[in-house]
Amino acid sequence: NDASVALAEHIAGSEEAFADMMNKTAADLGMSNSHFMNPTGLPNPEHYSSAHDMALLARAIIDIDPAHYAIYSQKEFFWNNIKQPNRNLLLWRDKTVDGLKTGHTEEAGYCMVASAVRDGQRLIAVVFGTNSEQSRAAETQKLLTYGFRFFETQTFYQKGTELAQAPVWKGATSQVKAGLANDLTMTMPKGQLKRLQASMTLNPQLTAPIAKGDVIGKVEVKLDENVVHSADLIALDGVEEGGFFRRMWDSIRLFFYGLFN
Repeated sequence: NDASVALAEHIAGSEEAFADMMNKTAADLGMSNSHFMNPTGLPNPEHYSSAHDMALLARAIIDIDPAHYAIYSQKEFFWNNIKQPNRNLLLWRDKTVDGLKTGHTEEAGYCMVASAVRDGQRLIAVVFGTNSEQSRAAETQKLLTYGFRFFETQTFYQKGTELAQAPVWKGATSQVKAGLANDLTMTMPKGQLKRLQASMTLNPQLTAPIAKGDVIGKVEVKLDENVVHSADLIALDGVEEGGFFRRMWDSIRLFFYGLFN
């Protein structure tokens, strides 16, 4: 706790200012059921989070900063001749577990956010409110075991891969490559992945200029008739405006296109 306060004051000047940064980051990650008042996690009436939000935070640490995440798998470290053990008991019990964090207060009970990888599939489990270190480890292990037994993961499309080419009006080029900003990966109950169907829709009448990263369409994944996931298609490259004659010619074409469509 002292270390977290020292870091907060060094980075933001005060605990309060650092908590504002925490809340901004939480909002950016979609953690809609969290509000932080300090960097330690010590109780405060306005300091709270949810199991789902902690899973979102864990996923961000794993995906965005793998060098930081690697620290969570260390079973112990020495400082000033004192051995400090990791309180995540699953690191000793399950070789597939590589993180992440334990916590405890009187109000929240014994809590754990854990992650494991088996056969290329990573799962995150979050447990709040247990009554002991042993209990939180056991309940978290149950969740991970259940998840790996009954769920499977598949990556449909990888980020940055060209999935389609969209026509562009009034541009220096007539097409733009479309792809995803992030991998489109789905985890579903076993047996359902083979029933999923993915489809792409491109925005009509894309007009230059188009910047790299602009949203130009959408990918939808359906289970039967129900949409279970959607993601934006983005421009993988930018398209500048074409010359005068290209813009004029496309303006004429668009006029007639609008008459008949």
